Amino acid sequence: MLQKDRLKYLIEHLHWEEHGDVPVQLPDTEDELWKIYRGHINVRPATPISDEFIEIQNDMLQLYNKQDITDMNELSPCLNDDIYLWQGDITTLRVDAIVNAANSQLLGCFEANHNCIDNIIHTKAGIQLRLACAKVIEEQGKREGVGKAKMTDAFNLPSKYVIHTVGPQIRKTPVSQMNRDLLARAYYSCLELADQYQLSSIAFCCISTGVFGFPQAEASKIAIDTVLQYKQAHHSDLKVVFNVFTDKDAELYEEELKRNG
Repeated sequence: MLQKDRLKYLIEHLHWEEHGDVPVQLPDTEDELWKIYRGHINVRPATPISDEFIEIQNDMLQLYNKQDITDMNELSPCLNDDIYLWQGDITTLRVDAIVNAANSQLLGCFEANHNCIDNIIHTKAGIQLRLACAKVIEEQGKREGVGKAKMTDAFNLPSKYVIHTVGPQIRKTPVSQMNRDLLARAYYSCLELADQYQLSSIAFCCISTGVFGFPQAEASKIAIDTVLQYKQAHHSDLKVVFNVFTDKDAELYEEELKRNG
């Protein structure tokens, strides 16, 4: 089956879930089909789906996710032998675990084609990630607390696991000490979880700096300080990648890492 045919099958199934037998006309380019597919997947609730859908979705995503993979072994440390800075799409990084800046529901972003990291991680991991996160929330009987972390399989991503953490939302500045502590706690919880499961590497996104509004400069300092303090206190040999996407974050992390060098 061609990639376009997989996408058309998946879109038609998702359209049928939402609209029944109402016909749908689809474009013929892969890029346009991917956007339609992603929009449907983003808004779909965490309910079971057929094994056939999962199989075709997995085939599609595994082929899609093979593009531009960066392996952890290709990176060079920028501080000590185990701290790395890498600019790029975290969903293309082959590492033991990537960190997702999640919301308290842990279910991913429900806004179609939104450009947040939570959205793209769930999209490229596959529908199983939302189902796994829903199970976590159901079992604990409440939403995830700020500063805590949970780990799931990464499903179709090149990483092995996704660690989901909820950072603080900033509604006014200057940032309170409580929110600075909560952001540090989010990083700390992810590191504890990675060491608990004896992972060898973890890649952090810039937690809380997107729609949650934490100032980037302050967040980068907290991220680096927390990781270095944790590794020293626990004698952890965990390899840590600070993943940045914007040029501004890259500059901030470079400057802060140099200050610690």
